[in-house]
Amino acid sequence: MQLGMIGLGKMGANMAERLELAGHQVVGYDRDAAAVSRLATKGALPSDSLESLARQLKPRRAIWIMVPAGDPVDQTIHALEPHMSPGDIFIDGGNFNYKDSQRRGAEAKGKGFGFVDAGTSGGIWGLKEGYSMMVGGDVEVCDYLRPIFEALAPAPDKGWGRVGPAGAGHFVKMVHNGIEYGMMQAYAEGFELIRRKHELQPDLRQIAEIWRYGSVVRSWLLDLISNALRKNPTLEGIAPYVADSGEGRWTAKEAIDLGCAIPVISAALERRFMSQDSERFAERMLAITRNEFGGHAVKSEAGKD
Repeated sequence: MQLGMIGLGKMGANMAERLELAGHQVVGYDRDAAAVSRLATKGALPSDSLESLARQLKPRRAIWIMVPAGDPVDQTIHALEPHMSPGDIFIDGGNFNYKDSQRRGAEAKGKGFGFVDAGTSGGIWGLKEGYSMMVGGDVEVCDYLRPIFEALAPAPDKGWGRVGPAGAGHFVKMVHNGIEYGMMQAYAEGFELIRRKHELQPDLRQIAEIWRYGSVVRSWLLDLISNALRKNPTLEGIAPYVADSGEGRWTAKEAIDLGCAIPVISAALERRFMSQDSERFAERMLAITRNEFGGHAVKSEAGKD
């Protein structure tokens, strides 16, 4: 089966390579000509424009879009539409807000196009391990794309599925990422607590390795933690700054709208916010308030009273 791929960053390129290895023909486009050239060495067909990409695909065309969230997605779809035919399919493959996918699905259907939102997890390991895909869209369109999903998944019958109409894929992926926040935070706090017990001289990497086998807390995230500790046991040189890419915020907002309590995910998101705050004004306010009412010592920036 043929597939167009737009956006050949690390993940997009790895997905295209996995499809090529499975015998599917990929036609690739990226604004970075070097990325297109690299993909061509893996057997994909290069294209130097959206028009060229669409022209090289045989009807019924299917194009997977992996570009930054927001306007770039809409701009890409609108630029492709004149070169597409009724029944052709857009696959919205990044980490996008599910409400945008609902809107795009309705707009595409109104113009006679198919639309699928594929929430995709796997990151840089997906080429080897396969990708987990949460797919939203019409049943007929998803069935047509089944060979693509089966090739990208860890196994044809594992790690992927249609989870509902357009928008459902990115909604489920949003919650998936919120859960990821909570799991990562729990691991981080647990290892921090163990590290603080200095008299027991804990070996964090050894503990991670023990937990990886047979333990109820074993997971792929723990595998990655163990690997990171192997390379840098003390995390030397790593700044205590954790970015958030948006999915955690969307998850928290959705929970507020639905009146659904998600205290662990919300707390994990707030810890990320705290790590990003170089001013820590609230903590400064707490310190000075304690000083005002009780005369408690306030530390200077240098750490001295």
